Amino acid sequence: MSLILGIILAVGVTLVAAVFLWPAEAERRVRGPSAWSIRMRERLVQAGLPNTSPSVVMIVSLVFSIGVAALTFVLTSVIAVVVCAAALALLLPTLAISWRARARRKATQVVWPDVVDQLVSAVRSGLALPDSLMTLAQTGPLVTRSAFAAFAARYRTTGNFSIAVDELKVALADPVADRILETLRMSREVGGSELTNVLRSLSVYLRQEAAIRSEIEARQSWVMNAARLGLAAPWVVLFLLTTRPEAALAYNSASGIALIIAGLAVSVVAYRIMAGIGRLPEQPRWFA
Repeated sequence: MSLILGIILAVGVTLVAAVFLWPAEAERRVRGPSAWSIRMRERLVQAGLPNTSPSVVMIVSLVFSIGVAALTFVLTSVIAVVVCAAALALLLPTLAISWRARARRKATQVVWPDVVDQLVSAVRSGLALPDSLMTLAQTGPLVTRSAFAAFAARYRTTGNFSIAVDELKVALADPVADRILETLRMSREVGGSELTNVLRSLSVYLRQEAAIRSEIEARQSWVMNAARLGLAAPWVVLFLLTTRPEAALAYNSASGIALIIAGLAVSVVAYRIMAGIGRLPEQPRWFA
């Protein structure tokens, strides 16, 4: 019976949220893609999931939230805890995608100086800029070869360097790649003989920047670990307490619900402050 009530509660919350999450088709066509959809699509590309739609992420999040809400209701029957668990489960897929995108960006930071060095070698050997970029599909780092192979195919099809570069920027979805590609675009449009010197300077700068960011992140990693531990520990204890009937009865009262809501607000604010202290700001995209 508890499982059925939990499922009914979760479905009811989903139906209420669906009015705001899934507007009418005509309204969507008029307004265009939402800011969340644009942001999520970019994160999916950065996470290595370019063929996944933001709508799929939303559906998976809702289904996962319903399942977690039903399971939590069976275990605790505390409405406030069920709502908090459902909200956390709703955010987990998005958080997982953001974590994967951040990890892939961090992994690719070390390869961009090598990419620039290979571009310098190709340009000095007499290759044109498009041909220099296309060689990276075979000789570049493994994590970027598929994107440069798509660039090569697109350029051979259209012969338009600017369009192919725009699509390459979308495929890579990386601020450092934006800098490199915009430098190459400007050199092709304006001309000049200083491209190799500019690329060498950019390679040195990227190596120094990657080394500095890695050192700072290593020193501040304890802040993020402490923030995650401090966020999770009270809620694990609360969940264990609410499995006892007498505690569940107390937390289902008005004062118990108010205490849980206040604890949730304090946890979110404290985590955001700690994350702001311990995490380096993300680099902005160039002309994205």
